[in-house]
Amino acid sequence: MKIATLELSNNVFLAPMAGVTDKPFRDECVLQGAGLVYSEMVSAKGLAYQNKNTRKLLAAGDYPCAVQLFGSDPEVMAAQAASPELADFALIDINMGCPARKITGNCEGSALMLDPERAYAVIKEVAAATEKPVTVKIRAGYDDGHKNALQIALLAQKAGAAAVTVHGRTKEQGYSGIADRELIGQVAHALSIPVIGNGDITDGPSALDMLNRGCAAVMIGRAAQGDPWIFARVLAYLNGERYTPPTLDEKKAVIIRHAQSLYALKGEAGMCQMRRHLCSYTRGMKGAAALRAQMNSLTSPEDVLRILERF
Repeated sequence: MKIATLELSNNVFLAPMAGVTDKPFRDECVLQGAGLVYSEMVSAKGLAYQNKNTRKLLAAGDYPCAVQLFGSDPEVMAAQAASPELADFALIDINMGCPARKITGNCEGSALMLDPERAYAVIKEVAAATEKPVTVKIRAGYDDGHKNALQIALLAQKAGAAAVTVHGRTKEQGYSGIADRELIGQVAHALSIPVIGNGDITDGPSALDMLNRGCAAVMIGRAAQGDPWIFARVLAYLNGERYTPPTLDEKKAVIIRHAQSLYALKGEAGMCQMRRHLCSYTRGMKGAAALRAQMNSLTSPEDVLRILERF
């Protein structure tokens, strides 16, 4: 799998997710086989003003990782794409898919799809400002009356994007309903650059279906929360190989390592975030509800170990 000059080991990617895809979580997904991982979305304005919280999102790893920028000012976006602070990232991804009101209210994220001229200018300026491959993540459209993914994807290609990711839901859908795979397929067949299919990829068959519609790669989002092993399962299915699920001890080791990495990066604030991850890791397991009642006391990796041993 290649995106411009960037060579990747496979075509099963981790989606950018705010509050989830920081370096500790990306590390675990890469260990399970993810071919490309994305950072949490990073504000171009926040970088420009050297916001401390924004800069904390820029921890990269020694593997192919994309940094996802959001913003609507072409000049600011271009300047930050060229910033030395992003030197450790393999490519720049432009967020045109976030449905959150605090983002779209500033004409950023998926709101840019309502302004094709500005969207084109942002992509063109960013692509001209950096030698790194530039990709764009979009949705099916803003709402059912503005399903213009194909138009925006073609503009992205014209502006110099090296690949386009399409989430098959509109902004108004958020994460409800079913992703429109037919529309994603239309975009994939219309573009000469790689199209990455996103939305409802939960296992091998759903990944294969997306690839069979013409996508060059698939991107896994919510299904990876609490389940970094999904990448190994999907890759095994696509390659016709046997998959051996992790034992409980192996799962515990991953959770503890994740907690230790979060604590090293963020301190006690990382443990607050680990509570959410623990809910995901133990979802559907016997006794998980009782476990959640103990999570508010987490302040260190040792607390995580103690709770898991009891669990």
